[in-house]
This record gives sequence, structure tokens and C-alpha cells, in this order.
Amino acid sequence: MPTDAAARHEARAAVAAVDDEAVRLRSAVKAHDGFFTTFFISPYSRYIARWCARRGLTPNQVTTASLLTALVAAGCAATGTRGGYVAAGVLLIVSFVLDCTDGQLARYALQYSTMGAWLDATFDRAKEYAFYAGLALGAARDGDDVWALALGAMVLMTCRHVVDFSFNEANAATAGAAAKTGLALSSRLDAVGWTVWARRMIILPIGERWAMIAVLTALTSPRVVFWALIAGCAFGACYTTAGRLLRSLSRRGAGRTDRAARALADLADSGPLAELVAKAGRRLPASAPLAALLGAALMIAGALLLPFGDPRLIAVAAGYAVLAGLAVARPLKGALDWLVPPFFRAAEYTTVLVIAARSDVPQALPAAFGLVAAVAYHHYDTVYRIRGGTGAPPSWLVRVIGGHEGRTLLVAVLAALLADRGDDFTPAVTALAGAVALVVLVESIRFWVSSGAPAVHDEGETA
Repeated sequence: MPTDAAARHEARAAVAAVDDEAVRLRSAVKAHDGFFTTFFISPYSRYIARWCARRGLTPNQVTTASLLTALVAAGCAATGTRGGYVAAGVLLIVSFVLDCTDGQLARYALQYSTMGAWLDATFDRAKEYAFYAGLALGAARDGDDVWALALGAMVLMTCRHVVDFSFNEANAATAGAAAKTGLALSSRLDAVGWTVWARRMIILPIGERWAMIAVLTALTSPRVVFWALIAGCAFGACYTTAGRLLRSLSRRGAGRTDRAARALADLADSGPLAELVAKAGRRLPASAPLAALLGAALMIAGALLLPFGDPRLIAVAAGYAVLAGLAVARPLKGALDWLVPPFFRAAEYTTVLVIAARSDVPQALPAAFGLVAAVAYHHYDTVYRIRGGTGAPPSWLVRVIGGHEGRTLLVAVLAALLADRGDDFTPAVTALAGAVALVVLVESIRFWVSSGAPAVHDEGETA
């Protein structure tokens, strides 16, 4: 026990420093996270974050390291060997640890930036989808073509995300009340015990999903990985969507705000064709989700039932554009209008997948994978801009890349024009993917580098 005043002061300062360090370490970890992240990552990743902070590393550097690690993992998977698959699984977990560390480092060191938020927001999707591509390349080296499964997994995952985004934006006006309710219920929910973790795990959030992918990659084959991923994510999507449908129907009388309607319209990604129809059909009593559902069903059915290159698919795509325009002819303020963007995403992505799969053209599916990835980046970028309070990308960008209905129609036209020259279909889709990627990436990078607005990322969310 210190006897003099100076020694007692030093002792109190040392205790305070230890207490402050403990608080900073605890606050670096999110209060509510997935089971795998909470019990298998955060117990040690917080110390990695502290180690990085003491050596002057920034969250952006850790984020970049996570991306590079995931890309190396994808490269290992692309080798198609058992050793490559094992290395890929291990590196994918390492990448996820770094992904958790960058956010914890930002909170521990209080280092936040617009660029860092944007990198964190976009790199998660880039890492996962690049790994899908690596698995597909590895399977092809081993004589198994799983590109359709890889693209299907990406389509399902992206559509699931847009359901989350659309529902959240549609109910943004009640976010404050929901937050207060959440705080009031938090202790009761946590007291439930294992059922809370079960509900979080069954929807296959990012931690559990990446762990499953890593383990199955190391122990099984890419085909097994994709089937497990598709089954798990389909169940999770159905579970969460059903709950949101019930909540929306129970609040049917509650109208949407103008901001929510504008956000849903931006997420719809309507191009010139849909806008033209919307202007002409504003007085028609069309139900937005019903028109969008009918349009999506018509487009997907046409792609499935008509032979590759059938000119009638162009007429089907034109009909889809008309229904898409009717869906957004009026402000999206209905109880179920948040379903409109997911229906459009499902129609466009699935159409590209089906046309490429039925073309029986070499490398058509990898080209389609690239096209969907480029368009999905645009849609994710739209979400994070809206969440950052800056609004959607400029209207000229949406018009240049055609909107969802314009791109769908263009793919149908390419299939019809190049049906007799099948080998030209893959280069055409590749060129379209490259053009879309170039335009959206250049504009997106320009915006986030120069913008002072925050990009809001859903780190640790169920997606």
C-alpha cells in the first residue's frame, strides 16, 4: 500500500489507465453480433485491433489486408487441388478475422473516415463473390462446371440483401421508435438464452456463412459448398422475409414517408423505358408490388420456357419493362411496396443466369457472372449512398447503364441477334459487363473520394 501522496496518485493513475484500457477493449466489440463472431472471433480479434493501434496501423490498411487475403484465398481455391482448397478455407477465416478487426480498430482508436466506411461496405461483397468465382474456377480445373451454381448463389445472396435494404428503408421513419423499443426489449431478449443465438444462426449471417464456406471448402467440393450455401441462404431469406411480410401487413394502415418512397424508387433502379411508362400510367390504379411480381414472373418464365435466341423473348422483355414502369408510376408508399426492388433484382439477375445457362455457349456463364457482379456493385453502392444521407447515384448514371429493365431487354436482344453465332454471345456479354463496371466504378470512386458524407455499413448485420 503506498504511504505518500505521490505514490498514491501514481497508483490511482495506473488503475485508471487499466480501467480505461479495459473499457476501450470492450467498446471496440459490438454489443450484439452473430454467434460465431461473438464466441470464436471477438475474444481475440480485439487484441489484434489493439496491437494494430499501438503500431500505427489504420483501419483502412486492415480492411485492405482483409481484401488481399480473401483474394489470395480465391486464388488458392482456383487451383482445384485439395491443398488449395484447405489453404483457401484457412485464409478465408483469416480474412474474416481481419474484417472484424478493422471495425474494432476504428472503434478502439476512434479512427473513422468516409473512405474507410466505403471500403468496408464494398469489400465484404467483393471478397465473398470473388471467392465464389475462385471455387468455380477450381471446380472447372477438376472437370466440374459449377458456374451456374456460383451465379445462383450470388443472385440469391444479392436478392436477400436487397430485401433487407428495402424493408429497412421503407420503415426508416420508425427507426427511432424501433431503436427505443429495441433498448427496452434488449435485456429480455438476451435473457431468453440459447433461443436468441438460435434465431441469429438459422438465418446464416456473415460469420456463420463464411465459417460454413471455409469448412466445406477445405473438406468437400465446390459443388457441395454451393448447394449448402444456396439451401442455407434460401431458408434464411424465407424466414426473414416471412416475418417482414407479417409485420408489414399488421401495419397496413401506416403510410410511408416521402423519404421512404424516394428511397424505394431509387432502389428500384428504373431506367428510361420504365420512366416513360410511369409517366404515361400515373393515373392507372396499378398495385406496385403486384405489377412488379407479374413482370418478374413473366420475364423469368419467358427465359425458362423459350429457346435461347427466340425473338419472342424480346417481346417478353418489353412487357416486363411496361409492368416495371407501372409498378413505379406512383409513389411507393404502400405497406408492401418495399417488395418492388427485390422483385426487379430477381427478374434481372435470374434472367441473365437462365439465358446464359441455356445458351450452351462456352464461357457464357462466367461472363454472366461478371455482368451480375458489376450490376450488383451498382445496387450496393446505391444502398450505401442512401444510408449515408447523400441520396442515390445521379440519374444520368442510371440512364447510361439502362436501368434494370433496359439491361434485361438488351440481354434478350443480344441473345436473339447472336443465336446463330453462339460464339459471339460470350464476348458481347463480357463487353456489356466491362462497360457497366467501368462506368459505375469510376463514378462511385469519384463520389466517395470527394464526398464528405458518411457511408453507413452493416458490419455484423444478419446479411
